[in-house]
Amino acid sequence: MMEQRSRRILLALALAAGAAAAQAQTLRIGLAEDPDALDPSLARSFVGRVVFASLCDKLFDIDEKLGIVPQLATGYEWAADGKAVTLKLRQGVTFHDGEKFDAAAVKYNIERHKTMPGSNRRGELAPVAGVDVVDPSTVRLNLSAPFSPLLAQLTDRAGMMVSPKAAQAAGDKFATHPVCSGPYRFVERVPQDRIVLERYANYWNKGAVHFDKVVYTPIPDATVRLANLRSGQLDFIERVAPSDMEKIVAEKKFKTASITEIGYQGITINVGKSDKAKANPLGRDARVREAFELSLDRQGLVQVVMDNEAIVGNQWVPPTNQWYAKNVPVPKRDIARAKQLLKEAGVPNPSFTLVTPTTSDAQRIALVVQAMTREAGFDVKIQAAEFATSLNMADKGDFEAYVLAWSGRPDPDGNLYSFHACKQPLNYAGYCDPETDKLINASREARDPAERKKIFEQVAARVLKERPVIYIYHRKWLWAYNPKLTGVRQIPDGLLRVQGLKM
Repeated sequence: MMEQRSRRILLALALAAGAAAAQAQTLRIGLAEDPDALDPSLARSFVGRVVFASLCDKLFDIDEKLGIVPQLATGYEWAADGKAVTLKLRQGVTFHDGEKFDAAAVKYNIERHKTMPGSNRRGELAPVAGVDVVDPSTVRLNLSAPFSPLLAQLTDRAGMMVSPKAAQAAGDKFATHPVCSGPYRFVERVPQDRIVLERYANYWNKGAVHFDKVVYTPIPDATVRLANLRSGQLDFIERVAPSDMEKIVAEKKFKTASITEIGYQGITINVGKSDKAKANPLGRDARVREAFELSLDRQGLVQVVMDNEAIVGNQWVPPTNQWYAKNVPVPKRDIARAKQLLKEAGVPNPSFTLVTPTTSDAQRIALVVQAMTREAGFDVKIQAAEFATSLNMADKGDFEAYVLAWSGRPDPDGNLYSFHACKQPLNYAGYCDPETDKLINASREARDPAERKKIFEQVAARVLKERPVIYIYHRKWLWAYNPKLTGVRQIPDGLLRVQGLKM
């Protein structure tokens, strides 16, 4: 009897240890939203990029200092005239369906990004006129004009490679079962509940991959995300509520990270996207938009909404960035001037609806903006919508103003072109000015940093006068995670790289 009991105890302990080991091999990540389409050509949400960091390798990546580093491409060489770049490709790489990654696959992917209906990469790769397969491990991108941000574009979704065979077979359903070449392959997705990935056995850099599975769980409420981390249901959470950060650091139970983003938090105003622009005094008259901006206290917003875990800004890059246009500094709050402008515009009490995603920080921004602008005479109504729904509204121009964050790109062109060049896919404001277009295109062709900086100053002087987007601040990516998790890299794009992570 005693022997049987001992055996049972040993068996129970062994099972418990086995269960713990199995659990330790799954990395559980809490997301602030549910991603949109898991197709690199169509995707546009930040949170989707967090998932892609495990699923889809890119031609290049960036490091902690925004330097461009090899991933699927191992090197590059620019043509003397700047109108072509030749890439050397990593050999021995396969997609998750076993198909070979080579120059022909790169050609297919670049052309897919450029021609697929609904592609959000079209503008990012607009200057790529054609792709030549030099040999299986060499590909040349030919440009219609010199394009200095190209390599930076290839560090994000424009540089992600999907399996040509799988993409052709799936057509417009590819996002339901994406096939890439990253460290993890797709298993399942339950909308609003989970995305499950499992380790790809033939990954080219498999020595850096230490978890069997990664499970991403969307939890829009930051308090609930944190509660799940505290209870051990999650190992890592992104976008911790700023109000919780000080407490978490003081408790010393979890590791944390705070990284200033390369993107921005702003309010996009419909100035020409649809009939709602004409019907709305904010969209119709630049003076009303100026009054709106002058009624905002950016430092107050940062304090109330972000618990000071952000830096004030008024442009597509932070004031600390080398590309910030110092000729257009952050304006101070001026209620008297705001009222005067509204009087001149003939609308002393303009009313409009501010659409906000259901994320807690976006909702707080809307409430604080509503209170601040009331002092100048604005009547701001708030309409909350689930994140993907709010993006669809922005796409259709079904909004007057919209609280929208952009996660940012290493080159400023990635924060500028798609939003302010005429008819670009992310130009939700519907802003279109031929002179601004000329300047933006000139900034893309200039290779000399000093020349580009001067052009960006001219762009800022024009765009910030019209205010299709009112930039408010630049957040810090706030993370909290299990203290046993090692290898976490703090890269300014706010994406968790799974390579090198260990428990």
